[in-house]
Parts: sequence; structure tokens; C-alpha cells
Amino acid sequence: MNRTILSLIGAATALAAITGVASLTAGSSDDTAPAAKAATRLPVERSTLLCPTPTSSDVGTTTYTAFTPKGTGKETGAQGTKKGTAGLLPAQGPEDEPKDTQKDKANKPVVPLKEPGKPVTAETDRSDAPALIGTADGLLAPGWTVQQTTTVAAGSGRGLLGTTCTAPDTDFWFPGASTAKDRQDYVHLTNPDDSAAEVDLKLYGENGRLKPSTDEAITVPGRSTVPVLLSTLTDVDATDATLRVSARSGRVGATVQAVDESFGSDWLPASAEPSGSVVLPGIPADATDVRLVVHAPGSDDADLKVRLAGRSSSITPAGHESLHVKSGMTAWADFGNLTEGEPGSLVLTPEGGAGRAAPVVAALRVTRGKGADQETAFIPATTSIERNATAADNRSKGSTLSLVAPNASAKVRVTASAGSGGGTPVSKTYDVKGGTTAAVQPPRPASGKGGYAVTVERVSGGPVYASRMLALPQGGVPMFTIQALPDDRSTVAVPTARRDLSLLNDGKQ
Repeated sequence: MNRTILSLIGAATALAAITGVASLTAGSSDDTAPAAKAATRLPVERSTLLCPTPTSSDVGTTTYTAFTPKGTGKETGAQGTKKGTAGLLPAQGPEDEPKDTQKDKANKPVVPLKEPGKPVTAETDRSDAPALIGTADGLLAPGWTVQQTTTVAAGSGRGLLGTTCTAPDTDFWFPGASTAKDRQDYVHLTNPDDSAAEVDLKLYGENGRLKPSTDEAITVPGRSTVPVLLSTLTDVDATDATLRVSARSGRVGATVQAVDESFGSDWLPASAEPSGSVVLPGIPADATDVRLVVHAPGSDDADLKVRLAGRSSSITPAGHESLHVKSGMTAWADFGNLTEGEPGSLVLTPEGGAGRAAPVVAALRVTRGKGADQETAFIPATTSIERNATAADNRSKGSTLSLVAPNASAKVRVTASAGSGGGTPVSKTYDVKGGTTAAVQPPRPASGKGGYAVTVERVSGGPVYASRMLALPQGGVPMFTIQALPDDRSTVAVPTARRDLSLLNDGKQ
């Protein structure tokens, strides 16, 4: 079988495992087949998340926040009374000895959840804190989200580093990575399975693939994590590059830790899958520099129209009306102070219309502050919110939620959960005008203490994209991090099956 067929079989198997077996009904006694029933949406029954090694700094503090939204009665009813479990355990490093069964049993899970609707937090200041591998099942699986937020007060990697722990996959794109001398970019590869994974790492610059130092695959042992310094993969010094992570065998979680000598540090998440149109939501109003990096992975060049969805309308940035990206190459544009004191989002669409769209991946590097007090964060292209999306780690101050309706207007409901120390959820509804970005302070739980989660629900209207900025200034540095909020995929469509004995008929009467 070729890889495509195997992938399709794997996807079908995973769907059955996640949602359970579709109900079977007896076939008709006559020759008329009953009308096909519409697919039913059911909650996922198992979720896997991977959190990278947070930091090696002796002055770093990491907070983990885990949360599962409360589902509707219709969704949770399909799972009966199965309460479920959710938590994360340490991954092995590449040089660790395999853990024996007794030691594994002694490991206590990090941020174990007991119920939907209430976040759980944990904190560590260990410089050797490990990567984490976790699962959630039952009622805690649909929409399970874990946020890892690290504050490094000084020295190498100074800044606020935030990332949403990711699901394992076989293919990732990271536009905005770098092999420049003033950057130390590591890709963290974490394998959730027992068997080893073989992973290819390829870098692309303005003239195509950067000449590799080696074509050997990276081996990630089972239940382990491996960090790889990107500058060791090539001798080319590339300020703006695109990294592709693809698994020859197995699956991994992947995310890039970008450390800049002048602009602080943050996690660079993977871009959404290649698409002809992309949205990069949530440029802060006080951004002092905005840099766009785009890669065209397909066989055709991409010609893109550039729009800024602002607070009241969409405009074309002067001098940056379009961007040409050659096939297999990476292009960039420096927009400087793009938003000029107003929040906004970048929207890239094909110049020739949808019929002439060449797929691209994209990300923004956003800078706040000036001089020695600059700090940076990344906004990857993300997918729209079909139903729900959640940002797990919010504090009493510092959260800004960006909601973007690039086409038609939309209505959005935002719910603040109870706090980790108690409180009552609070919801608020927002109308987002088509072609604009609404930057709002999300509601806070009533009488709540501790961190809380914010869940965004698209109620009606056109597509909605979202991101959340968490700002925690320290020592005059405007430390911040931005997390895009794609749909949480807490439910999947399961087709209704029926028994069809005609499949056993060999065609003979």
C-alpha cells in the first residue's frame, strides 16, 4: 500500500476509536434501501496532548493550566455516566534510561482534572522540568486544553513564553523560524507512543531549500522528547526561514522555541495546514514592528492580496498591497508599525480569486517595546472556529481577546470559567462586524480566584478567527505571548451505519 492509502485507513481507524462504533440497524425486507440518515455529531472520547520542555533557565517559572469546557447535555449524553480522567506525565529525555513499571506507577500526573468547567493549575521553577505527555478520556476529553506559560526574568531567553500543548501529528510547517546568529531556535519533538518515530527536518529560505548538513532522519524514542537546534541542520545563515517537520514513521508533537538576543523569546507554533487564504488574528494595538513570513509549499507560485482587518474596517497597507511567493520558497514583508495604535489582523487572499489559489503557510513575528526593552511573540495562520475554542491560562489582568470576522459579520459568545480557586462562570456576547477585528477584555468569573479559562463560541454569522494575548510586564519590559485559538474539535461527525446484506451478494441470482 502506498502512504496515502495507509493514511486514509489510519484516519478511519482513529475516527472509530475516538467516537465509538456507529449504530447498526436492520436492513429493509424489500429491495428499497432506506434513506441515508444525516451524520450525528458526537464528542470525542479520548484526547492526547504534548507539552515541550519549558526552559533550562535557573530564573524561569512555569505555570500549567488545564481545562475542559462543560459540554451540552446532547453531547455528554452520548458518553453516558463515564466521568473520565485527564492528566500529563513526564516524557523521557533522549539520554534517559527507560523507566521501569514501578517508577511509572509512582509518577503523579501534572494538572489532573476532576471535572469539566473548572481549571486546574500547577507551577514549577525547575530548570530541568521535563516535557509532558498526557491523555484525557470520557467527559474530560472533548475540548481538553493545556496551556504552558513560562516567565524567564533575565539572561538568555528572557521573556514570556506561552504555548498551547499540541496534539500529535505527522506533518508541521513553521514559517518564521530562523538560523541567524542572533537567534537560537530549537524544535522540540515529542513522541507519545511506545515505538520510536523517524522524523525529517527540512528548512526553506528565499531561494528554496537550505542546503542541509545531513539528510538523516531524527529518531525520537518512544515516550521521549528530543530538542534539535535548527542552525545545526544547515550552514546557511537565514533570518527568515520555514521549517517542515514530517514523520517517516510514527507521530510526534512539534513546536519551535525561538530565543533572540535582542527581542526576547517565545514559542513559535505550527501554522495551519497550507491554504489559499489565511488569517493571522490579533496584532496588538501597540505593536512597534510586524514581520510577515510566508512559504508556498506547492508546485505553483502564490500571489496574495494583503488586507488589514482593523477596528472599524479593512484597509490595504500602503506599500504592501500584495505579496508574491515563489513555489518552494519563503518570502517576507516588514510592515513596521502596521496598526498605528489600533488592534488588527492580517488577511491574505489569492489575487486571482479562489480559482487561482496556491496554498501557503504563514506566521507573524510581532514586537512590542523599544530599545533594550523589546519583547516578541508569534501569530501563526490559524483555522476558523466552527463551534468552540479555549484559552486556558488567563489572569486577573493582562488578557486581550481578538475576534476577527474577515468576511460576513458574526455573533460570538465568550465565557469565562470558574477560577482555579472557585467562583462562578460569566458569559458575554459580542457582535463582530465583517472585515474587522474586535479586541476585547474577556469577562472574568464572578467572585473567582486564581487562573481561569476563556471559551469562545461562534453563535451565528460568518467565519470567526481568534487569538488571546497574555501580557505580564516585568522590570519595564512589556512581556507578552499570543496564542491563536483554532476550533477545539471536541466533536466529530459520525455517519449512521446500517446492515446491508447486498454486500455479500456475488452477483449471481
